[in-house]
Amino acid sequence: MKKTIALILARGGSKGITNKNIKNFCGLPLIGWSILQAKRAKGISDVWLSSDDEKILKTAEKFGAKIIRRPKKLSTATANADEGYIHAFNFIENNFYKIDIVVALQATSPIRESKDLKAALKKFKDNHFDSMFSSCLAEDMLLWKKSRNNLSSVNYDF
Repeated sequence: MKKTIALILARGGSKGITNKNIKNFCGLPLIGWSILQAKRAKGISDVWLSSDDEKILKTAEKFGAKIIRRPKKLSTATANADEGYIHAFNFIENNFYKIDIVVALQATSPIRESKDLKAALKKFKDNHFDSMFSSCLAEDMLLWKKSRNNLSSVNYDF
């Protein structure tokens, strides 16, 4: 049985913001947003998160994601994301089921809604696409401020 999954790559060891993937972002850990959006999106059967970091993996499990322990060599600052995706695909298909469609979500881009994922999947299937990429025109520069372990918006009401 093939499935449509969401897959999030979230490595540890960020140089810019320590532990950024589990920092509080508007009330939730950053990765929590992507996990919940994917879990609530009609058409996505499972949400998987791949990481080399135990704190990230535990946080992902708390939000209902299935986890994949990624090797450190695939989680460096210079590692190719494609290798992380291939590792995840192989892990899932060798241990669980065949994948039909993958919705790859950036953990660091949480400003989306479940209905956006549902609409994208519909468009993808209706048009028989082999791949699809979403983006938007940045009309504004969204600013954030960091205080201790919290990020809050400066010029955007999330």
